Amino acid sequence: MKPNGRRVLLRAALAAPVAAGLAGCDGFGAPREIAARWVGASHERGHRLRTASKAGSLPTPATRHRAGALVLGGGIAGLSALRALVRGGVDDAQLLELEDDAGGNSRGHVLAGFACPLGAHYLPVPGPQTREVSEWLHEVDLLRLDPIRRTSVPDERHLCHSPQERLFIDGAWQDGLLPSATGRPGTLAQYRRFARQVAALQRELGFALPTLRVPWTSGHAALDAQTFAAWLKTEGLDDERLLAYLDYACRDDYGAGLASVSAWAGIHYFASRHGFLAPGDDERAGEAGESAVFTWPEGNGWLARRLAAPNAERIHTGRTVLRVDEDRHAVRVLVWNEQSQQAEAWSAPRAIVALPLFVAARVLANPPPALVEAASRARYAPWLVSNLHLKAPLLERPGAAPSWDNVAYAPAGTTTALGYIDASHQALNPVRDATVLTVYSALPEQRRGALLNDSASNWVQRVIGELTSTLHPDLPRRVQQADLMRYGHAMRIPVPGARGDAALAALRAPHGRLRFAHADLVAYSVFEEAFTLGIGAAA
Repeated sequence: MKPNGRRVLLRAALAAPVAAGLAGCDGFGAPREIAARWVGASHERGHRLRTASKAGSLPTPATRHRAGALVLGGGIAGLSALRALVRGGVDDAQLLELEDDAGGNSRGHVLAGFACPLGAHYLPVPGPQTREVSEWLHEVDLLRLDPIRRTSVPDERHLCHSPQERLFIDGAWQDGLLPSATGRPGTLAQYRRFARQVAALQRELGFALPTLRVPWTSGHAALDAQTFAAWLKTEGLDDERLLAYLDYACRDDYGAGLASVSAWAGIHYFASRHGFLAPGDDERAGEAGESAVFTWPEGNGWLARRLAAPNAERIHTGRTVLRVDEDRHAVRVLVWNEQSQQAEAWSAPRAIVALPLFVAARVLANPPPALVEAASRARYAPWLVSNLHLKAPLLERPGAAPSWDNVAYAPAGTTTALGYIDASHQALNPVRDATVLTVYSALPEQRRGALLNDSASNWVQRVIGELTSTLHPDLPRRVQQADLMRYGHAMRIPVPGARGDAALAALRAPHGRLRFAHADLVAYSVFEEAFTLGIGAAA
């Protein structure tokens, strides 16, 4: 969410503030209330289409609109598709988005004057396969061409500043997120064995980002048919620290741990980027290069705003899609305008459906069989993103200095926490003062109902309680306010069989006047996949 992943979703979220009952302390004085509220998205809007379909009747449109092409959904795939349509000469392309701001789960927020993310918060510097993203990053001046080396060079002002990551383990902070193997020869041996396996699979099968850049083979399918945990067990990789790190990586990018995601997804996480580097085994370890990431205080909201800005007049927010009909002459879309509280009818010769599969299957009047099949098998991870405004810096524990990304060690399968990032880290302020910490939680699917129904007060108590017990005992008396964003269906989980699903391959092909564009089509959610699929649909 942190997935870079970390994307338009049917989000379970409330916009209205609520009072929180978490007791903090003002210094060492009397307990006080910490204000907490839900922000960022509205579950009522997403559920409106479900209510309308159950009622069996749809509202009569008050206004009618025609467009040269329609994009349904304003996440990264939808914004990328709109950009590609306009660049391709479709002057009257229009985008309809449910929320009041486009960007999906790449949106930003402001709390107590501090910019902070509501979801995805970084983008790795793209590799050679990620051509479309690289082209756009040149347009927005995040990359430039080095005239001597003839290679793309990132603007260092937007790269994550050091120190980048730290892990709390054995009572102290260590640099980096891979648990130390010092004095643990068995752990180091398994790190090195896993690194060799990743490198061998990359050579033999090929992995890329975007994933569709390499052919799907029987070797990929074999990995996709089993969980990552089962594959690791078969390979004899059972070291607690290795499994803890791999579980964290899967939860961070996919919203579920190694017992849930496929072995293909677990290997792809590393092999599609810079591989897995065991300590001391690669001279590149610790260098910026391939592991460098772009980030901003507001996270990938910075990217979403720049992707949307050139076409702002074409983006219609607060529009809940209720029904999509396709006939011989046009695609016809019934939309609810959340501001005017009236229905609108939109039509266009063609439309790009940039919605999660389970939403697309519900709004299409006659969904293709492949969509029905794929949506029925899709599983989604609920996420909680908690922004905590601190009036003063936290007391520090021994070890590595405060970093951008801060994580507590936990054995695989024992926690939902993913750590926190510091919104002030990029400011390079030598004096640490008030700040906002963004805390990420990847929740089990069975807690989706609790995420929707429990109060912001209850959830912030859980979040602060876990951080207090593991990392920062003084946190409750530092927190002034908490703004919480909840995603009922944050991202698709790449469970076994998902990536190789024939129904997804069918949906990536044209369907009459409709095209589909969403990261769901490759079974997992990251910026690079969504951006590239949007361009492909527009083409």
